[in-house]
Amino acid sequence: MTKLSIFLVSTLSALFATLPLIARSQSLPYVEESSSTTTIAAPTLSEPAYVRPNERAMVRKYIRDAYGPLPIASAGVEAGFNQWTNAPPEWRQGAEGYAKRFGSDFGMAAVGTTARYGLSQALREDSSYYQCECRGLFPRLNHAVLSTVTARHGLDGHRAFSFSGLLSPYVGSTVAVYGWYPDRFGAKDALRLGNYNLLAFIGGNVALEFLYSGPHTLLSHIHLNNSHDSSGPRN
Repeated sequence: MTKLSIFLVSTLSALFATLPLIARSQSLPYVEESSSTTTIAAPTLSEPAYVRPNERAMVRKYIRDAYGPLPIASAGVEAGFNQWTNAPPEWRQGAEGYAKRFGSDFGMAAVGTTARYGLSQALREDSSYYQCECRGLFPRLNHAVLSTVTARHGLDGHRAFSFSGLLSPYVGSTVAVYGWYPDRFGAKDALRLGNYNLLAFIGGNVALEFLYSGPHTLLSHIHLNNSHDSSGPRN
């Protein structure tokens, strides 16, 4: 089996292994909007009242986080840096080398995200990223960093330490090292790459908080400005 085949089998296997967990994990009762007896605990980290997502919403979030524009862009940037540093050197330079690095970085991130969602559903966590309702650079940055290793728990959505958030970056790096990286790579390299993946998850959360989606991000302001421009009177 070639390295590419191993990569495809590993990624697809992780994907199909996660989807049943996502569906089964939704056996928790949900809070009905019409209920007058259920008390929702005050949310932490300046977040709005929490409603646990259903299975369709969770699958949609998983696909976005694993295969959407943000992970594709992140893999492109990481592949460019690895191309510049010629890491690993066995993949050489040129278009073929960049393609291998891009596929590796994208696959590693996809496996890590799959592991995060799969573990979080098995542990009844909600590891989706929720934008902070707070204002100011440092409160929002603190929220983005803490969200990397915390998740929503229970019907009230209180935040607690997330094993899935901590372990999943190392699952992705381990699959990559023993799946398609050159044979000289081993456990120490998996740990090292896992540390980089954890930093990448932090960077992804920061991008989600400030750039990518939500009412307080850069793209939303650009969209609003474009909407205002398009709706204005034309001469």
